Amino acid sequence: MTVRSIIVGLMALGLGACGQPDAPSQANQNGHTAPSAHTISINQKAAQVLKHLDPMDFTEAQKGFIARPNRLDILGPDGVSIYDQNAWDFIQGEAPDSVNPSLWRQEKLNNHYGLYKVRDSIYQLRGFDIANMTLIKGELGWVVVDPLGSKESARAAMAFAEQHLGKINISAIIFTHSHIDHFAGVQGITSVQEVKTKQIPIIAPQGFVEASTQENVMAGIAMRRRTDFAYGQLLAKDERGHVGLGLGKQNALGSLGIIPPTITVDHTHQSMQLDGIDFIFQYTPESEAPAELTFYLPQFKAFCGAELVSRNQHNVYTLRGAKVRDALAWSGFIDEALQIFGEADTFFASHHWPIWGQTRIHEFLKGQRDTYKYIHDQTLRMANAGLTPLEIADELTLPDSLANQAANRGYYGTVSHNSRAVYQAYFGWFDGNPANLNPLPPVQSGEHYVQALGGDENVMKLAQQAYDDGEYRWGATLLNHLVFAQPGHQGARNLLAKNYDQLGYQAESGPWRGIYLTGALELRHGYQIKETDLSTAKDLILHTPLSSLLNALEVNLNGPKAQGVSLNVQINFTDIQQKYDLWLENSVLHHTLLDKDSEAVTSNAQLDISYDLFINVILGKAKLKDLLFGDELSVSGSTLDLLRFFALLDKPSADFAIVEP
Repeated sequence: MTVRSIIVGLMALGLGACGQPDAPSQANQNGHTAPSAHTISINQKAAQVLKHLDPMDFTEAQKGFIARPNRLDILGPDGVSIYDQNAWDFIQGEAPDSVNPSLWRQEKLNNHYGLYKVRDSIYQLRGFDIANMTLIKGELGWVVVDPLGSKESARAAMAFAEQHLGKINISAIIFTHSHIDHFAGVQGITSVQEVKTKQIPIIAPQGFVEASTQENVMAGIAMRRRTDFAYGQLLAKDERGHVGLGLGKQNALGSLGIIPPTITVDHTHQSMQLDGIDFIFQYTPESEAPAELTFYLPQFKAFCGAELVSRNQHNVYTLRGAKVRDALAWSGFIDEALQIFGEADTFFASHHWPIWGQTRIHEFLKGQRDTYKYIHDQTLRMANAGLTPLEIADELTLPDSLANQAANRGYYGTVSHNSRAVYQAYFGWFDGNPANLNPLPPVQSGEHYVQALGGDENVMKLAQQAYDDGEYRWGATLLNHLVFAQPGHQGARNLLAKNYDQLGYQAESGPWRGIYLTGALELRHGYQIKETDLSTAKDLILHTPLSSLLNALEVNLNGPKAQGVSLNVQINFTDIQQKYDLWLENSVLHHTLLDKDSEAVTSNAQLDISYDLFINVILGKAKLKDLLFGDELSVSGSTLDLLRFFALLDKPSADFAIVEP
């Protein structure tokens, strides 16, 4: 059934992608070329920025260290490793020529992992996943903040904490925001039944469930594929491959779950007491996440910035694909936090390491605030002067006062793609130039360019000269046209891969590095992705609003195939007493919830099925065609029309090309 594809979107929420890619072959691990003399020179110049960055980062990253496992290799439900922190142990000493020295510095800091004491009563587990899990000791138990992104990583982190802190009885749970790496591990540390029996409060921002299950659902297939690039899922972990994401090392791709919140934060200054601890919440929707909060602990003078602020520049636009965020509102929320929680002398967050001292915290918050506002304001200033998004991205740089703070540098988000995001938010994709209004698609464009340049041999000569001169962006442009015109041209593929190698080695951003090096890998070796085990996300999809699943179903309708077809199908979910009417007209699929007061609707067929069985169909654990001949569901009306209806729905796959046609 086509709706199986919906779960791919759910598993791509926030940072993550679904599924675990095949390990690269030995050929792939050794496939990237050596850094060129041009790249070595550029990275040597890039190293000059390091002398401006505060060495206190290394002190703070280690402060409060209690212990770490000798080996941190977390296994998934099938016994295969989903997260091996020690795979990055090679990141030591000076940066190799194949890594931007500034990114290398960030990833040395991200290599610190284990259990840390932030201050009395506040502890963090770092490096068990891409995010942090925070433990706050209350009067009777512990408040858990952001229980990581998979059941397995959360379970491993909690077990390690208990080795050093004793039995941890959970007295409350806080989800700071709706990205999957901050909540999907919750059922690794507790259960729905335990939460209900012990009446454990779960606090989350307003709109959390909707945002955590809806975001990316309809576009999840494409996001899943793009995530392989941006997060370097297919790259070997070595000095010519994956070194980290800036925000953390990588996300643990294990089993996913969710438990709906019992208490909602919907305004700033909202106060409550959890296990004897006073919390003051700040509500920050549509900033880094659609639903997000921060909080302050007045008795500890400690501020949790969630992911509103990080020890790197974040994404106004996420390269895996996501809706553009509001840079101006984001900056405003940081300023608000500075004003209302400015007395804090301890700062901790959902990623990275803490900051101590009021002066240092203020400097950090001001820098983060002004980074997003500078990008916002200067992008609009330059756009109003007639510059295009590409021109702005190439020209805009942060002032030294911001660029010389490591926390504002482009280890994750960058000034380049964030400025284009601001432009997109105000003006959309069109830059006003008529030539860009309706350009040729890549294959036809490539064919014309190759012909205009005198054929493939001429293009190769020009591209080789560009490579020899260190003009890798221009070389990539030339060769991209040739590869799309002649995808079987191995020489073009190999030379384009070499250009991508060099651009990846020069990148300060972890995702930029991942995109370039994955592009090079696929040009050389193609790609293979294992079939996703959708059953690992059942506990998450069970809490997805039915309307969201049906919205995703509608996206999969093949409009041309449905031309001239009119069908009406009703699905009656027998165990939750909800009945939906789905109708097709004008090659568009719609749905509406029927209730007892709804007027009778004539349908071609009605499917009576339990919600749980429906989920099993989505997960591929049951096949609709087989079920039609059993007792677990029933069909009234035309079975043939029901099958015809589902035959009009595409079966999308993330197995599509990016660096070639």
